[in-house]
Amino acid sequence: MEPISRRFFATDAQTLARKLLGCRLVRVLPSGERLSGVIVETEAYLGVEDRASHTFGGRRTARNESMWGPAGTAYVYFTYGMHYCMNISAGREGQPVAVLLRAVEPVEGLSRMRELREGKVQKPLTDADLCSGPAKLCQAFGIDRGLDGLDLTRGGQEGVGVGVGALHIERRKMEAISDEQIASGPRIGLSGDNEWTRRALRFGVAGSPYGSRPRLRDF
Repeated sequence: MEPISRRFFATDAQTLARKLLGCRLVRVLPSGERLSGVIVETEAYLGVEDRASHTFGGRRTARNESMWGPAGTAYVYFTYGMHYCMNISAGREGQPVAVLLRAVEPVEGLSRMRELREGKVQKPLTDADLCSGPAKLCQAFGIDRGLDGLDLTRGGQEGVGVGVGALHIERRKMEAISDEQIASGPRIGLSGDNEWTRRALRFGVAGSPYGSRPRLRDF
């Protein structure tokens, strides 16, 4: 299938976080091997007003520059000195809002994903363990800062260095997931107790065993 167009991403972050559920994340490694999985969990980050956002208060740095780019730009950042996480910019260019990919149900290339993950852990992994969190997802798909700034609407092959492969999102083949199938709750791992840590900006496919913990249905 063809990569999703920019128009799909050019909406507010909460809407995009819901629309991405059921879509397929596709990664083509530099070797040409294809990995893919269905997105089952996301989080919305609302930009300059959102205290949990990397662009809160209008912050603009080399690290978060991709959040300020056109809708459909990959924003990949390094955190805690050990993990990568992947976001997709939403809205319009210059409006720094984005959606974090939290969990994926792996579909293609599971053996390769397991190889990429098991180099980071000391235990055998089930299929449900492979991509059940933003850092796990990036490990399994071989996503790092080399893919930051990549234009997902062009198949992820332009605007990045040689030898990084490709990355894009494909629309689900069946009808969109309904509101009744979507669970929501507070975002995870945020410090403090305020309006922004309590808001239900985390979204997931209800009942999916591939989501991160705590499961959304636990709220």
